[in-house]
Amino acid sequence: MRLLLVEDDRMIGESLRGALRLEGYAVDWVRDAASARATLASERFDLVLLDLGLPDGAGRDAVAAPDGGFAVLRALRARQDATPVIVLTARDGPGDKVAGLDAGADDYLVKPFSTNELLARIRAVLRRKAPEALDTLVEVGSLKLDPATRRVTRDEREVRVGP
Repeated sequence: MRLLLVEDDRMIGESLRGALRLEGYAVDWVRDAASARATLASERFDLVLLDLGLPDGAGRDAVAAPDGGFAVLRALRARQDATPVIVLTARDGPGDKVAGLDAGADDYLVKPFSTNELLARIRAVLRRKAPEALDTLVEVGSLKLDPATRRVTRDEREVRVGP
């Protein structure tokens, strides 16, 4: 699965990219709204993780634009692009979640959040996008892979995969 991470904070971006890669996701990372719009217009992703407080980019200073992430989301939905989007933001005001979901986000997670919660939300959104692909148990002999739970078993015993 290929994800686009749109996050201007270097520390958060590096941490998320590393955690997502450990889970087996291919992660592209951009740090401003202009780069996000250009990348989404030219490439396909299975899911987008989108910060709302993004600098605009496009030659402007690095001050976060009040509408940076929303502009990315609106541009994506205006093209009728149904790529799932999870908003990752510090905006936690009374109407912020409603505004994000109404703008076209599939989920909304307020910073700070646990990596495990983010991973669970990614799995949930991807299941809704393509339930048939994620709910299909793959079996080869006594080896079984369950994409929904990301478990691998051989002869009914769990097999540890990865680090």
